Amino acid sequence: MKLGIRDRLFDIVNIILLGVVTVVTFFPLYYVFVVSFTDATEYLKSNFVLFPKQWSLDSYKFLLSTGAFPRSVGVSIYITLVGTALSLVVTAALAYALSRKRLRGRQLILLGILITVLFNPGMIPNYMLVREMGLINSLWSLIIPALASGWNVILMKGFFDSIPAELEESASIDGCNDLSIWVRIILPLSLPSLAAFGLFYAVGYWNQFFNALIYINDAEKWPLQVMLQNILLNANNSDLMTDATAVAPPSETLKMAAVIIATVPILLVYPFLQKHFAKGAMVGSVKG
Repeated sequence: MKLGIRDRLFDIVNIILLGVVTVVTFFPLYYVFVVSFTDATEYLKSNFVLFPKQWSLDSYKFLLSTGAFPRSVGVSIYITLVGTALSLVVTAALAYALSRKRLRGRQLILLGILITVLFNPGMIPNYMLVREMGLINSLWSLIIPALASGWNVILMKGFFDSIPAELEESASIDGCNDLSIWVRIILPLSLPSLAAFGLFYAVGYWNQFFNALIYINDAEKWPLQVMLQNILLNANNSDLMTDATAVAPPSETLKMAAVIIATVPILLVYPFLQKHFAKGAMVGSVKG
């Protein structure tokens, strides 16, 4: 099918605009990446580097030689793995229970979950609740308050609603109880949905920042995002200097290296979940 002049002109303009947007979006990421690998001597000569003549891993080696930065990475990994696993279990279990019409009071429970989606109690009530639970300065204060999202529960419930009830009836005839049906039949069928919501939860736990500032007082329990903020705001990085075993590179290259370390791990998760992501996020979203 031949395109007219207007259609071709429209396509050309679209390509140009999207190309400009791509460059504008990609350039900051590229600049951060390049500066993080730039040799200290070259960076000190020219503060603006588009392509370094001499690549260096000094900034990364310095960050990893400190005790504070690797420890914060470990805290974030722990929070992300444990929090995501628990969030998926709680979300899937609650959504499956609410999808069963024989559950008494399920409409009232759904209403309560919907209220949590529409209304946020605020920072002070959340802090008081965490304090009364004895979770201040505990890593569980970064996991339990974010354990389940009401919106994710509602979407996953819609997915479970789309699973034929005949599957459960057949399993019941074969002697399976509700737990066996959920583990052996429902969850395997829900892998696309679990992958999508697992990604949502993992990104949220990995990016824990504000809750950590409020609930965590011990610097040794800071997650990566809080440590990254300190590095970005602290010009001389004195917290890292006292714990380092090597001469510090320029502060800007250290900051860029810290940003890369904080960003790349969660980006690497996307390719493994990409094939499940679109399907899992949309399945059940049109059913209530």
